[in-house]
Amino acid sequence: MNLEQTMILAILAVTVGMFLWGKWRHDMVAAAALLACVAVGLIQPVDAFLGFGHNAVVTVACVLILSSALQSSGAVDVLTRFILPSKAGPTLSIAALTALAAILSGFMNNVGALALLMPVAIQIAGRLDLPAGKVLMPLAFGSILGGTTTLIGTPPNLIVSGFRESAGLGLFRMFDFTPTGVAVALVGVVFISLIGWRLVPARQKAGIEGFETEAYMTEARVPEDSKLVGRSLRELDDEMDELDAQIIGLVRNEVRMMAPSAARVIRPNDILVIETDAESLADVLSTFGLELEEEEEAPTSDSDKETNDEIILQELAIMPSSILENRSASDLLLRTRYGINLLAVSRQGQRLMSRLRAIKLRPGDLLLLQGPPDALSSFGSNMGAVPLAERKVRIPDQRNVILSAGIMLGAVLLAASGWVSAAVAFAAGVLASMALRTVNLRSVYEQVDWPVIVLLAMLLPVAGVMQSTGAAGLVAGFLLDYFAQGNAVIALVVILLTTMILTDLMNNAATAAVLAPIALGVANQLDVNPDTFLMAVAIGASCAFLTPIGHQNNTLILGPGGFRFGDYWRMGLPLDLLVIATAIPMLLWVWPLNG
Repeated sequence: MNLEQTMILAILAVTVGMFLWGKWRHDMVAAAALLACVAVGLIQPVDAFLGFGHNAVVTVACVLILSSALQSSGAVDVLTRFILPSKAGPTLSIAALTALAAILSGFMNNVGALALLMPVAIQIAGRLDLPAGKVLMPLAFGSILGGTTTLIGTPPNLIVSGFRESAGLGLFRMFDFTPTGVAVALVGVVFISLIGWRLVPARQKAGIEGFETEAYMTEARVPEDSKLVGRSLRELDDEMDELDAQIIGLVRNEVRMMAPSAARVIRPNDILVIETDAESLADVLSTFGLELEEEEEAPTSDSDKETNDEIILQELAIMPSSILENRSASDLLLRTRYGINLLAVSRQGQRLMSRLRAIKLRPGDLLLLQGPPDALSSFGSNMGAVPLAERKVRIPDQRNVILSAGIMLGAVLLAASGWVSAAVAFAAGVLASMALRTVNLRSVYEQVDWPVIVLLAMLLPVAGVMQSTGAAGLVAGFLLDYFAQGNAVIALVVILLTTMILTDLMNNAATAAVLAPIALGVANQLDVNPDTFLMAVAIGASCAFLTPIGHQNNTLILGPGGFRFGDYWRMGLPLDLLVIATAIPMLLWVWPLNG
């Protein structure tokens, strides 16, 4: 072992130790490792930050932005409504939810997929009278499994692709991961659906209150092309029940009818008075093709059109002694004076009898408002109303749903075609999203998880040193001599198992960056197909099922599920064993060692 190898292995050992210690954030540890390599001369200062231009780093950033467009447009909400069963039992409901999470995670950030489906999971748990954790853990694990199926499904896949390129073998293509990844995901989803969720400890719900809302009363206009035209109110009862909503009134020609006859037929331009919660409101509007009454009447000046991408929805609670007390939206001239719309009002379970714009507000009322962030903030502070904990209330916009889904599909197909690299394809997708305003231009860069980007950019040069100094080959030789004893299949199992153990204890991207050069070293010494070993690293780095710290999705469900640190292995350990049992034969078949 020469001096350079000793130094890089020492830096790597300290880096892994810092990752496991958890005192510093992962990006800080990665930066420290990079600077240590520069300080001892293993990396030239001019080359220190080349990682920020790496294909994997650019692709991860672009996929995060495109994922946010799918999320904010309501495209996933539409998909969820058509796929998830509304009256199925636990097994089918959990199977459908877990499978949907896996499918979404193959093409968007899996943390975003989990965040989108968490409220749905909690609603399903409530309907089935199950502890929330028994639905949340299958959802989290399903979203992790789905990341193994495509190049962009998870950062480890992009990282191993980058190491393949640095080894002179070229980049992996979009669907090179699919055969093995789909097999692993399919076996995992079936196990979770039939057996796994039953192994999850039943814990008390914690933090679920953040997803609960009071029932709002809102008004929605029936457009001429709505599917409701010509139908009676009686016909809608079951469909409204499925969406946790009900029609409590109808306005026709400015005449309000409370508790209208169930036989009354809906006409174009009728205004339906609907009672529902904020989370269900978007589903009601998109399912029936309705338009929010106040939104329909909002100003449409040129300046409004230019800033349309800055319009948000926010819930505010009226404080005691607020100057809003006993005043209505009409009294306040909300649209004229503040440029905001009142979309709905909730009053502690009471049914409000007045038209929305004429309701006299009281302390404790919840208001669902629409407008620019600055205007809403100013209104709240001046009027004595405070914003609730942030809620992602999405009113699906058909144009943005189609555009955001089309852009993501186009980027995936372009990357899959091989005409351009994945980084270029998804960067083009981001540009198209910005040009067509499917993402908020002001906050587009806020959608990027910068600690992950910095982690990747800093660790890639460090991992490159492992390869260039021969240290990776040194570690590979140790693993072969003491564990695999020259057997390629056993070596493959050792690489997969080592990766899976490390990824449960430290960031999955960091794990992939550390193990990829070692995997290449093992393949080179055995003179076998390096792709088999790189794919093992990709699979192993994605499968963090034993601890709440191994993956962000595991951490996200810790509070809402009421879990303890040791709860994850009960379903995670048998799932890990199934992953190994499925992945090894699939890897040997799809990526034969002598290939």
